[in-house]
Amino acid sequence: MHLNPYGEYAVLLAQSLANDFPQDGAAIIERTRDFGMTMDFTAAPGDHGRVRGVMGDWLEIVDAAEHHQRAALLNAQMAAATAYPRLTEHDGEGWHLHYRDENQDLAQVLRAVISVGTALHLTTRGIHRLGRCAAGEAPGDLCQRVVVDVTRNGRQQYCSVRCANRAAVRRHRARFQAPAQQSRP
Repeated sequence: MHLNPYGEYAVLLAQSLANDFPQDGAAIIERTRDFGMTMDFTAAPGDHGRVRGVMGDWLEIVDAAEHHQRAALLNAQMAAATAYPRLTEHDGEGWHLHYRDENQDLAQVLRAVISVGTALHLTTRGIHRLGRCAAGEAPGDLCQRVVVDVTRNGRQQYCSVRCANRAAVRRHRARFQAPAQQSRP
């Protein structure tokens, strides 16, 4: 039995959708498959735009300035999207919990899965383990990608090795420029 089928894959799916939003509804469904979702979705008009809205709401959680605000936003998402947990078995996945009703459209399913998955991630890994790439905090660096920290030590700050390296070069240059500037009269 899977105790937490919504945790890591759901929040990593949200990260993927936020960082590289698909061009259409079919591509969104393909992305859900890439992250392990096997269920069929009920098609609904405007799926693409509605999923974009789900991601916009999730990004408010990512960008929350403090932990209580993040929790309040996430609680509101779960209240709007989830149903009583229920046991289910489908697609050879074994028995597991669903936190949503049956036959919901793509946006409704993703809102439920992503909100519960994010809540499980933040409560099991730490409420601070979700945010934007730290490289974007530097003046002139435009990276705004989402970082979901799934590392063992809980210190992931950058979305990629490229951003981490860019930040390390900036720190290195700053260390060597500072003494040179101090020695000038």
